[in-house]
Amino acid sequence: MKLTDSYGRQINYLRISVTDRCNYRCFYCMPEHGVCACQHEDLLSYDELIVLAETAVQMGIEKIRITGGEPLVRKGIIEFLARLSAIDGLKHLALSTNGQLLDEMAADLRLAGVQRFNISLDSLRPGRFAQITRGGDLKKVLRGLDRIAEVGFPLPKLNIVAMRGINDDEFLDFVDLTLTRGYSIRFIEYMPTLKEPGWQKRWIAGSEILNKIAANYPLEHVDKGPYAGPANDFRITGAKGTIGFITALSNHFCEQCNRIRVTSTGTAKSCLFSEETIDLRPNLTDGNRLLLRRQLNELVQSKPRCHSVTTGESDHSSFLMSQVGG
Repeated sequence: MKLTDSYGRQINYLRISVTDRCNYRCFYCMPEHGVCACQHEDLLSYDELIVLAETAVQMGIEKIRITGGEPLVRKGIIEFLARLSAIDGLKHLALSTNGQLLDEMAADLRLAGVQRFNISLDSLRPGRFAQITRGGDLKKVLRGLDRIAEVGFPLPKLNIVAMRGINDDEFLDFVDLTLTRGYSIRFIEYMPTLKEPGWQKRWIAGSEILNKIAANYPLEHVDKGPYAGPANDFRITGAKGTIGFITALSNHFCEQCNRIRVTSTGTAKSCLFSEETIDLRPNLTDGNRLLLRRQLNELVQSKPRCHSVTTGESDHSSFLMSQVGG
């Protein structure tokens, strides 16, 4: 079965946030003082999340990515992931994480059926990393990267939010990891989710980064797989790893968008920047799968052709990535 929106795009990818809590306080994601986190009773239970996932897979979703906040801080996450990976028809189970807990949890995540990781890594310099994350420990993340390789995971994708004047002097250092370690590196354009004044000064176009890399290395374009995200991927000739660019502002990829997302409290969004949402919680709580299917289909059919966010002023409301699901 295929799930197709009103513009003919096949929607086969669901992002589910399991918590808005995080052990980082990245300045582009949340205010320094943090936010008032949801109470446990406000979060969808694991049973409700399984109902959501099973229903979505029956409708045509083939890939699920678990996000947060930081998903690994939620109690019982390993058992939930094992249940999720056992859903008949689910072809791909991925996890987005900041990597702080991977060293101690990697083996259990492998046994639970997680297939791949996306790991946030905005700097390779310990002091700068701690400043960006407001307390993150780079050494722990690097140990986690080694550990997931030891237990048999494929090499992860490393997500770098590109920020002028903050980490733009490290771009080639990240690129070198595609040669020395075979990692897939993805540069993500800075997005104004918090709409803080002057955010544009940090923004760097993906094309600028690409040109900088191309001036130092020969690049070849890489074709995407069936469950690939929005990145435009390249490879240094002869490298094992790849270099991707997520250009949400400079070069919208909306015509290729294949995803929907659900927050940890049951709010569904068809687009990260859309103001339109659907509350799935009542039907998840009641276990009414027929009405849930109708809601998910409505969500897909309401998916906009394209978002309107640019490097100028945008009319979307400010929101926290930790609450929407990264």
